[in-house]
Amino acid sequence: MNAEFDHDLSTCQWEVLKALRLPAAKRRALNRLIVDQLVALGLAAWADDQVMLTEEGRKALVRGSFRLWDVAA
Repeated sequence: MNAEFDHDLSTCQWEVLKALRLPAAKRRALNRLIVDQLVALGLAAWADDQVMLTEEGRKALVRGSFRLWDVAA
């Protein structure tokens, strides 16, 4: 497996990352601390005072968490 896309995110971080898939108008208020953590990891970015998924963030969502894979197995 490619460790490049393996992100050991907390449950809260995964929930915020999933919430970023929604259009900004439909999102609930996001925890700014967690958003800043995702930005630092390169999974999200700020643009025009709104946070959005990056390409790496999309890949992480598609791939999921290896921890989640272990639970499903």
